[in-house]
Amino acid sequence: MVRMVVLVSCVTFFGIGAIPVEAQDEWPQWRGPSGQGHATAQHLPETWSNEQNMVWSRNLPGRGWSSPVVTGNQIWVTAAVETPATPEEIARLKAMPGGQPLSLSSSISLHALCVDFMTGKLLHDIELFREESPQPIHSLNSYASPSPVFAEGRLFCHFGAHGTACLDVETREVLWVQRGIKLNHENGPGSTPVLWKGRLIIQCDGSDRQSIIALDVVSGQIAWETARSGELHQNPQFKKAYGTPLVIRLDEQDQLISPGANWLYSYNPENGEELWRISYEVLGFSVVPRPVFGVGKIFFSTSFLQPELLAVDVTGAQPKIAWRCKRQAPTMPSPLLIGEELYMVSERGIMTCLNANTGEAHWTARLEGNFSSSPLFADGKIYVGNRDGQVFVLRPGREFNLIATNELDSALMASPVALRESLIFRSEESLYRIKAESK
Repeated sequence: MVRMVVLVSCVTFFGIGAIPVEAQDEWPQWRGPSGQGHATAQHLPETWSNEQNMVWSRNLPGRGWSSPVVTGNQIWVTAAVETPATPEEIARLKAMPGGQPLSLSSSISLHALCVDFMTGKLLHDIELFREESPQPIHSLNSYASPSPVFAEGRLFCHFGAHGTACLDVETREVLWVQRGIKLNHENGPGSTPVLWKGRLIIQCDGSDRQSIIALDVVSGQIAWETARSGELHQNPQFKKAYGTPLVIRLDEQDQLISPGANWLYSYNPENGEELWRISYEVLGFSVVPRPVFGVGKIFFSTSFLQPELLAVDVTGAQPKIAWRCKRQAPTMPSPLLIGEELYMVSERGIMTCLNANTGEAHWTARLEGNFSSSPLFADGKIYVGNRDGQVFVLRPGREFNLIATNELDSALMASPVALRESLIFRSEESLYRIKAESK
């Protein structure tokens, strides 16, 4: 059997090896140090309200669905300050083909926001760059949906085709801006980048361009670009994707596992060489969920039109689909692997626990509302929030066990953070820090 080890995908960018998850006292990327929705935080609350276990809440300027990253006492998110579209621009938007519920701004100002971990005070509001006449976005998207990534004093903020910026978090100087990578998202940006040694790797899966690109972290220039291979649907709308890759280690080699339209790819993150690809064997596009990896398999969703959860066995000479789940697979929330159980929640709130080895369902249960945020495993509990601001707390296991349901003020699109006995949530309107009160 091939020896496999999960890598921390946000590694130090000067070439030092990956930092062990248990040694991390920061939250450097979307879904935590491992990128798979696991946290080592303990003593986390199960219930809260405005009067109980709420350390602080803070309204944020602008708008964005990006998830927070944390370093020291700094919590960073991105946001877009939008200038409303003119009546003429709105009229042109309504005439566009495709039938998607789109919105548009005349211009946007892209910002990095820093909030104090202890007090909730807004410390910094830094404009990174502006974009005139931005692309339209889906009503469930924002201009600041990709999450930032942090390493060694630098914050990397990606806004899809609108640009990418590198910020020194101590001096608050914008070190570089990359505005030359253009593609048509159709529904706005969604893919979050990953760091691997000296590379910031981004997926560019638009209706007009499909490739994966690595930027040099020092200069922001393109280090390598690899075009997607494999046949795609003739309809440009079925060529796009919004996925986020995951770096793992297979048989003594780092591999970048990258979901695109119709294909799951593996690349050498050093030079972009395609190592292998495997077809979904069904139409899969607008892919949003991030893969997870364990028990010798990569788990991911094909997203739209009829989502399926696929398990790809990578223990043999060639990757192969071990099993697939065709019922209630997620279109947006990422799956969560805990031991030999795989958890997934559909957009319509159906949560399922599967045997990760066989795909057999242990249980299926309905939660309230619709879901975009990805679940988090921390302190022996699963936390997952819906677009009504409800947060469900569950005990993992082969039987459904709902511990509590909590309420926040507005929609949860971003994924939660668990760090230093605290939970951090970003809702449509606010940022929260929640911590159990001392007894």
